[in-house]
Amino acid sequence: MPEQLVFAMEVTLNGLMAGVLYALVALGFVLIYKASGIFNYAQGVMALFAAMTLVGIMNGQVPFSHVINAIFGGHITHFGWTVPSFIAILMTVGVMVLLAWMVQHFVMRHLVGQEPIILFMATIGLAYFLEGVADLMWGSEIKALDVGLPQGINLWIDETTYQIFDYGFFIDNLDIVATVIAALLVMGLVAFAQYTKQGRAMRAVADDHQAALSVGISLNFIWVLVWSVAGFVALVAGIMWGTKSGVQFSLSLIALKALPVLMLGGFTSIPGAIVGGLIIGVGEKLFEFLVGPMVGGATENWFAYVLALLFLVFRPQGLFGEKIIERV
Repeated sequence: MPEQLVFAMEVTLNGLMAGVLYALVALGFVLIYKASGIFNYAQGVMALFAAMTLVGIMNGQVPFSHVINAIFGGHITHFGWTVPSFIAILMTVGVMVLLAWMVQHFVMRHLVGQEPIILFMATIGLAYFLEGVADLMWGSEIKALDVGLPQGINLWIDETTYQIFDYGFFIDNLDIVATVIAALLVMGLVAFAQYTKQGRAMRAVADDHQAALSVGISLNFIWVLVWSVAGFVALVAGIMWGTKSGVQFSLSLIALKALPVLMLGGFTSIPGAIVGGLIIGVGEKLFEFLVGPMVGGATENWFAYVLALLFLVFRPQGLFGEKIIERV
């Protein structure tokens, strides 16, 4: 019995840490949706693009080298130097801010006032465009990402495990660091939205575009700011997941795990994204631990979506979302 209890505690703790990472990805969706009413299908691809750009800068890789070599017949692949992780991260943040400006200037500002489905389709196009650009810039091979984060099984008692009731308790170092970083970022985003001038302007735009314009708030500036913050969130998520499993094109699929989180927490709620992520993370781990052996396992692949479906049926606005009532 103690062994089962300790294992359940380990599963729960790992679920909490996974949930924080899910919440981090979901926050990118929430920020853009709150400020512009756009469901950004490209958020997962933005994480992929940011991670690939970071690896490329760190390794001193020449952007679009495959295209350059194909056109001019050369064999240029690298500049011949490497860039320290911290400087490479700052440079990647600059790239994501530039990407945010380009998205707003060349795409979204021309679609103001369009139906939500039009805006959603635009983000689908943006996702495939970014995926293609990332392939052309940095290549399609799997890349290792190492920014200095600790990895491997955490060493606690006797330099091997945590120990409770004389049983081992294993947790990955990377999961712990990723959880701390994600939690700090989430708290920083909440503080930014609540206590800064730009954060209050962002919330005003989310509440009413026309009212925000009437008091002198620039919609273009706020939308560039929101896309930039979402790009930074995508970069952090890309670093965490890329360090764990390598930077590859399947990294963009992390956005799919954010969808159930949004359905549980609500598309317009930052606290909802946090709570929804924790529920999904803990729920799928415990369900796999308790029920998985009875049904052949692999329940983590579908548990979150079944739970989200139940919420859509019985509480479509989510736990913290706004219930919209239209009068005709």
